[in-house]
Amino acid sequence: MTITTKTTRNVVIGGRGLCYMLLVPALVLTGCGEDGSESSGAGATRIERPGFDGSRAFEDLVTQVDFGSRVPGSEAHQLQLEWMQDQLRETADTVIVDAFEWVTGEGDSLNLSNLIARFGTQFEERILLLAHWDSRPAADQSSTDAEKQMPVPGANDGASGVAVLLELARMFHEQLPPLGVDLLFTDGEDYGPTTEDMFLGASYYANGRGQVDNPSFAILLDMVADIDPSFPVEAFSMESAPQVVQRVWSVASELGYGRYFPVGPMSRVLDDHVKLIEAGIPTIDIIDFDYGPSNSFWHTLRDVPENTSSRTLSMVGDVVAEVVYRSR
Repeated sequence: MTITTKTTRNVVIGGRGLCYMLLVPALVLTGCGEDGSESSGAGATRIERPGFDGSRAFEDLVTQVDFGSRVPGSEAHQLQLEWMQDQLRETADTVIVDAFEWVTGEGDSLNLSNLIARFGTQFEERILLLAHWDSRPAADQSSTDAEKQMPVPGANDGASGVAVLLELARMFHEQLPPLGVDLLFTDGEDYGPTTEDMFLGASYYANGRGQVDNPSFAILLDMVADIDPSFPVEAFSMESAPQVVQRVWSVASELGYGRYFPVGPMSRVLDDHVKLIEAGIPTIDIIDFDYGPSNSFWHTLRDVPENTSSRTLSMVGDVVAEVVYRSR
C-alpha cells in the first residue's frame, strides 16, 4: 500500500506516491445512526446475516504474523498460501489459485499467486471484495538502517484485510448473500521498492479474470485494524464509484460507526484499487491513512498485532457485511 501524508502545501511527494489533499463537499449520507440521518438503502433487499466475529478475525491476523513476513519466495509466503486455501475450501463454492510470474525492475523473478474464493456461483450479478496477503520485504520507513533491511511483519498492512475476508467467508457459508460474491486475495501488492513492482496481483486480475468475472463493483480493504481507526473517503474511490462510497459510508453511519468513517477532506492513495479502476471496474478503498502516531508504524517493524485491534476488525467487517447482504 502506497500512502503519503498532508503537508502545509497540500501536495507532497513522499515514499513512492503522490497525494493530493482535496476539499470537497461532504457526502449526503442517508443512514439512520449516530449522524442523525434517515434510513439508507431505500428499496434494497436485506437478508438477515450472521454476526461478524472480530475475535476470530483477530486470531486469523495473529496466525498470519506467526508465519513470519509473507514476502514472495519465503517459507512464510508458501505457508500462508496453503493455510488460506485450507480455510477457504471449508466455506467457498469454488477456490482458485491463479499463479503468475513477475520479473522485477532489478531482474528478480517472483512466483506469485492470487487466491479467489467464489460464493453464490449461480448468480450472474457479482461483487468483488479484495485485500492483499503479501508482506513488504523491507521496512523502509523504520528509523535505523539495520531495521530498514528487515521485512515488515504486516499485521495491519496485509493480515488485517485477509482476516476480515476470511471471517466474511464463514458468514457467506452460513448464510448466502442475495448475489454472487468473489473474494480476491492479491499477491505482490507491497513488493517494491517502487510502484513499478507493486500492485502486481491486482493488475494481473484486473486485466485477466476481472474482465471475465465483470463484478458490478469492488471494495478493497487495506490497513483495517488500527487501534485508533479512521476511514475517510478516498478520492480515487469517490471518482470511480460514488454510489458505492455513498452506500458504504451511509451503512457505517447507520451502524453507529459514523465518527470512524468521516466524509470531509479526501486524500488520493495509490493502492490495489487503482489497477481495477484503470481496467473499468468501479472500486473503492476502505483504508486507514494514518497508522500509529504520525503514521509511525507504517512500513516498520512496529506493524505487529499489539498495535491492532479486534474491535476495529469487527467494525469494518460489520460495515462490509451489511453492504453485501443488502446489495440487491
